[in-house]
Amino acid sequence: MPKNASRGYGAVFAVREFRFVFAAHLLSLLGVVVSEIALTFLVYDLTGSPLLSALTFALGLLPYLVGGTLLAGVADRYPARRVLVVCDLLCAACVGVMVLPGTPIAGLLALRCVVAAIAPVFTGTRMAALTDILGEGDLYVLGRSLLRIVSQSAQLAGFGVGGVLLAAVPARGAICVTVGTFLCSAALLRFGTRDRPARATGQEAGQAAGRGGALLRDSLGGARLLLGDRRTRALLLLFWVPAMFVVAPEALAAPYADSLGLGPAALGLLMCAMPVGHLVAELYVGTALSPSARSRLVLPVAGFGLLPLLVYGAEPGLGWALAALALAGAGAAYVIGLDQWFVAAVPEELRGRAMTLLTAGLMTIQGLGMAAAGLAAEFLPVHQVVAGAGVIGTLCCLVLVREVHRTAPHGPERRAKDQIVRPKSETGPSAW
Repeated sequence: MPKNASRGYGAVFAVREFRFVFAAHLLSLLGVVVSEIALTFLVYDLTGSPLLSALTFALGLLPYLVGGTLLAGVADRYPARRVLVVCDLLCAACVGVMVLPGTPIAGLLALRCVVAAIAPVFTGTRMAALTDILGEGDLYVLGRSLLRIVSQSAQLAGFGVGGVLLAAVPARGAICVTVGTFLCSAALLRFGTRDRPARATGQEAGQAAGRGGALLRDSLGGARLLLGDRRTRALLLLFWVPAMFVVAPEALAAPYADSLGLGPAALGLLMCAMPVGHLVAELYVGTALSPSARSRLVLPVAGFGLLPLLVYGAEPGLGWALAALALAGAGAAYVIGLDQWFVAAVPEELRGRAMTLLTAGLMTIQGLGMAAAGLAAEFLPVHQVVAGAGVIGTLCCLVLVREVHRTAPHGPERRAKDQIVRPKSETGPSAW
């Protein structure tokens, strides 16, 4: 088979370990989405406060930055399977305490923060472990694509499942579902994946295991190395910046539907259009295009993927708005090719921290994008805010595309990860 030929998603499922990772991912995602809905409903039911209810949902995003920066070193210090299983068990324990009738509101919010802080460590470790399971080539790219597709699908299905559960059982009963999904995920990962050594091996692993106080320095030092490298920084920003602007229409879907005099059904369509566009495009790109074709798409699609949002400048009706959102969602498929570039740009010993930082930054930047869109909509009409996000976002993306192009490796055999070099005086993770 030619080097650049795509073997399709079927080749990924042929890898036994990936099937277990995939099943664990699906279970935990469905549980998390259901618990988010149920917990938000529970807090509102107990307090009657819209602010606390909204804060409960927002707390699922905000602690990502804390966990992704201060705890990122865990992903490289310890064996991946152990990290993943422990993260699942900790989350199951936190959610189990939420279910207890005597848990106060402050306790519910604090536990929500703990689960959210663990999430980027889990996701980053799993992303790095995929390179061990699938290699660093096309199988890894397609494996990451499948997990993204599941994430989008689980959000769509999870809201429906959560609504049905809340109609049938109390909120605490619905939250119990998450305990079971976390435990099942832990079992699948424990018994379905190999126990591989930590990425910090030999003397470095001994130093890391024996100096727990160095975790903070290890995590922040890894982030400093990654962000200090021009190529890696540009790639991270190319993941983050489009995501910051593309969330504007979703954040403002309710007020936009209201401005057009549309009902709840139309609001549901506006919320679903972008994920559906992303799913269809990612499936097509992952199935029909070769690795080299996906790579060629990255820069043009990243640069111009937000242009469909300019349709909002004309305050379109439901049909045109849905088309624009679906096209904007389809533009996110550029990350399939970008995944491969990022893996090539990061040294193996930093890979766990790099993936954790990527996840934390992505979730945080989307939260900031939603907040910024909401703030702007306090002073400007919603349709102008969304169109403005398309204009400003496109300009920012074009600047980033130029930077990524300028930092590209000069030869096909040169690995970009060789560009990140540790100072010779720094001999172990604890010194980063």
